[in-house]
Amino acid sequence: MKIRITVFLLISLLISNTSIAQDLTFEAYNPKSTLVVPGKIVKRAKFPFIDVHGHQFRMATQDLKPVITAMDTLNLQVMVNLSGGTGENLVKALANANTNYPGRFMVFCNIDFEGAGADEWIEEKVKQLEVDVKAGAVGLKVYKSLGLRNTDSEGKRLAIDDARLDPIWAKCGELGIPVLIHSADPKSFWDDFDGDNERWLELKTRPNRKRGANNPAPWEQIIQEQHNMFKKHKNTTFINAHMGWFANDLGKLAELLDEMPNMNVGIGAIIAELGRQPRFAKAFFEKYQDRILFGKDSWKPEEFPTYFRVLESDDEYFPYHKKYHAFWPMYGLDLSDEVLKKVYYKNALRIVPGINKSKFPE
Repeated sequence: MKIRITVFLLISLLISNTSIAQDLTFEAYNPKSTLVVPGKIVKRAKFPFIDVHGHQFRMATQDLKPVITAMDTLNLQVMVNLSGGTGENLVKALANANTNYPGRFMVFCNIDFEGAGADEWIEEKVKQLEVDVKAGAVGLKVYKSLGLRNTDSEGKRLAIDDARLDPIWAKCGELGIPVLIHSADPKSFWDDFDGDNERWLELKTRPNRKRGANNPAPWEQIIQEQHNMFKKHKNTTFINAHMGWFANDLGKLAELLDEMPNMNVGIGAIIAELGRQPRFAKAFFEKYQDRILFGKDSWKPEEFPTYFRVLESDDEYFPYHKKYHAFWPMYGLDLSDEVLKKVYYKNALRIVPGINKSKFPE
């Protein structure tokens, strides 16, 4: 009798475990690869580098020592803080950084585009931009709210290429500072939410990122507005964040770079796109090596090694750090030292004014 009960329990347990396995969701399914290949995690960049897409939102008051400690571990020589704000907050951020860690942080200012078109609005914004640059800002960061959420003085969506904003872009060119701009989001956020959407897992776990086809405008329209602005202001240098959301179509991005010589691109938050097309991406980096800048976006030191490994190594089939961004494995581009130096720091030294060049090798 005891033997029958034991067998029954074992069978029940086996069926239960099988059922659990069969009911496993895609969100939970994240198997460890059994593939054994050469390669190792790259914890420190081969060369000192400049992160042109950093965010330290509380720089005016925060203790920067923990940030510096992590930067030193990564070989991150200079972080460009894009969240400097404007006015008094910017002055405090610059004072905190320059007094305690001179040369380690460069700060971009920001503009609130809400209410454009009101009386004297543009004059005030341009004047404040001049004041911020005089105080020490070395660039202007434009958030994705322009084109997505900002409205003009009449409550209408403010287009990126709105002519009322032209004096701002022109002034940046006159002052010799770059504009780093993030427009829209990945096109998949506008696409149908179904099994064909490559960002399905991200949209399921973060449903607030899903947009309707025309919310607040078609993706193609928002991106075209950005390109219109680049073309109109040829004397202004632009850094298109996230490779302009064309890292998954490098052929198209190549056409855009050829068409707009004042546009450069940053690789923040799109390394997963590059890591799944190592040969094509390597060829792209070699051809446009003078137009690509290192940027990470979110300040999570533990995620930088994925970037280093993709850029520097020839490793195969290693994991990305966020499954919801990329459920596929990465491959190394094995970039040459010449290209790496340009991506890591040389292009930034040329484009972002004020960085101490003596901290970097020739």
